[in-house]
Amino acid sequence: MPTKRSLPQTVLLVLAAILGAAALTACGPSTSDSSGQVVLRVGDQTGATQSRLRAAGLLDGLPYKIEWSQFAAAVNLHEALRANAVDIGGASDSPTVTAIANGSKIRVAAAWTNGGRGTYLLVPKDSPAKTVADLKGKRISPTTKGSVAHYLVIGELTKAGLTDKDVTLNFLAPTEANAAFSTGQIDAWATWSVYAVRARTEQGARVLSDGTGVNTGLNVLSATDSALADKGKRDAITDFTRRLDKSYAWSRDNPEAFEKWYAEFAHQPREIAAQVRPDETAYQRVPVDGELAGKLQKTYDTWVRQGLFPGGKDLKQYVDTGFDTP
Repeated sequence: MPTKRSLPQTVLLVLAAILGAAALTACGPSTSDSSGQVVLRVGDQTGATQSRLRAAGLLDGLPYKIEWSQFAAAVNLHEALRANAVDIGGASDSPTVTAIANGSKIRVAAAWTNGGRGTYLLVPKDSPAKTVADLKGKRISPTTKGSVAHYLVIGELTKAGLTDKDVTLNFLAPTEANAAFSTGQIDAWATWSVYAVRARTEQGARVLSDGTGVNTGLNVLSATDSALADKGKRDAITDFTRRLDKSYAWSRDNPEAFEKWYAEFAHQPREIAAQVRPDETAYQRVPVDGELAGKLQKTYDTWVRQGLFPGGKDLKQYVDTGFDTP
């Protein structure tokens, strides 16, 4: 029989346990709001996905609620996924496999490819280099380490019978790389999207490679294991991926509307938007299957050989094949 002294201690322990459980629940991911509606927490690079979906009228009539979080780059988005601060987020294959290599508990739920387009290896207009082999001994910026541009450089050097030891790689942020390229501090620059278009348009840069045949062109939507295990969120992810697919179709079918949207969103002239459009609207959805896992494995193995991280992971374990491809 408890004493007068032990009874309050017992009550306090029970209260502490209840309060601790409540605190854990409050800090955990939100499955639904106060009305019972499912909440899908979406990570979005630069806000482009939300903006394009809205421009296409595809955020109307959602059967769930979206909580958007905006990130400056893929690495920041994947940090949020790893911390379980968002449920899903899209990025190219390179930062995705890097996140997996670093222990992120995510799986690929959907994927699109543009055939490898959108990343370019450029040289100045007066460069004597006519082929990638001519870059031996030269200074190249693959923009940032582990990026799709870095992957393109490694792939093109390999095709030319060279390695990264035959050149000097200067990893620079896009704005820094642009300045170095325009002033002759680097001999070649691998970059993507609007940076490549502006270098060609404003500086007359020449293209040695447009990425096809080397880059996968994959844009993959990754989801946390906890979100995939929740039926409500899983159903919301299914609907969300279909809306993304429709947004790509809208972009292809409405070139003028896309260019108007992109020019306003990216704060670029309309003529720049027109040149970005072919690469940005070429995405087609692909099945999440063994073939996709093989492409992700190839990217992963490339970075392992480059020493970016240790190997040993089977990427088939990081794809969720349970989502139908429309």
